[in-house]
Amino acid sequence: MSVLIDKFDVFAGGFWLTLQICVLAAVGALILGAVLAVLRISPVPPLRALGTSYVNIFRNMPLTVVMFFAAFGLPALGSNADFLRIPGLDAVFSRLDTDLPYFRFALVALVLYTAAFVCEALRSGVNAVPAGQAEAARSLGLTFGQNLRHVVLPQSWKASVVPLGSVIIAMIKNSALVGFFGVVGDLSATADQLTGAEGYAFVPVAIGISIGYLIMTVPLGALLDRIEKRQAVAR
Repeated sequence: MSVLIDKFDVFAGGFWLTLQICVLAAVGALILGAVLAVLRISPVPPLRALGTSYVNIFRNMPLTVVMFFAAFGLPALGSNADFLRIPGLDAVFSRLDTDLPYFRFALVALVLYTAAFVCEALRSGVNAVPAGQAEAARSLGLTFGQNLRHVVLPQSWKASVVPLGSVIIAMIKNSALVGFFGVVGDLSATADQLTGAEGYAFVPVAIGISIGYLIMTVPLGALLDRIEKRQAVAR
């Protein structure tokens, strides 16, 4: 078990990189998932079909397949991930100690995959809002967008928080795959480095990696339990 102390800096570096990936992927998935949820409940049939098709495809596709196409398919569309460069995020990426462009490919895969589940979590919250609320808003002359922004979404948020939290926890655990698709330095890649290249025993390394993921997921799970209990009391 001395590896946990001797290689603490390696574990800490892997934890920090994994945390960066999870935070950025969570933000991206929440934004894309919200857009997809709006498409899913849109009164325009083609938009509903687009949102439904996206969710059905990515929700029923293994993450390893999505990650594979992101890591080995996206490079064929442009060298050095130039097509993924977003001016507002370049400053953020430039400060991250990562192995580009695979860091971006991993983010794309996690965002595309997780957004489908975020969409369904948000849609379940929308469905929890009584239909009379939306009908009353329409009778007052509110447009679809105004209805969502002022009536439906503020009420659906409370019902969506716990499912959304569960989706984010699942995404954090899913991020363990990124180290096997080119991202250097995250927790899963750290395990491979310590056990394969440096010859440390697998069990203590696995314990260290597990502690890193538990640090990210257990507090979030405790927060969700507290929110759920408060909502139950409020009802």
